[in-house]
Amino acid sequence: MKEIRPAILMLFLFTVICGAMYPAVVTGLAYAVFPSQAKGSFITDGKNRQIGSSLIGQPFSDGKYFWGRPSATGDFGNNPMASGGSNSGPTNPDFLKTVADRVKALRDTGVAGSIPADLVEASASGLDPHITPESAALQVARIAKTRHIAETDLGKLVAAHTEPRQLGFLGEPRVNVLELNLALDGLK
Repeated sequence: MKEIRPAILMLFLFTVICGAMYPAVVTGLAYAVFPSQAKGSFITDGKNRQIGSSLIGQPFSDGKYFWGRPSATGDFGNNPMASGGSNSGPTNPDFLKTVADRVKALRDTGVAGSIPADLVEASASGLDPHITPESAALQVARIAKTRHIAETDLGKLVAAHTEPRQLGFLGEPRVNVLELNLALDGLK
């Protein structure tokens, strides 16, 4: 009994500290310092309705929109509850067939030339909201034709929504597909 009482007290104490106080302090600091990110980085429309998150890819299949990376999250693309890659290696026959099917689908829309990998391969999480500027540029002709907008105007829009490397040296330039498509809807 002599050893059990301090053990139970320590269990209770550390449960309160690590399970309640610490998370409350960290969450409070996050809301104070990074309020938008702490709430999920939601993007709202003109009526202040949440229409998506800048951190999670959205499924776009209509030809008048820029398409993001394919998702490996099961039947419902970009499902955050099923986050994860396909875990298929580069020589896996199913993976090769999936990529070949995606390349064919892009070719069927009139895409010519080299196709960037991010348009036919899912990211590790299956939720990446970004594509490369090259992937966005590859889609400009299709969207310009569908929307009857000048390709130069779409090129400027892509350039305006291209985010640079973080801190000037981390990562690669990228384009958030949801934000780009929202700006695209604002053109007309």
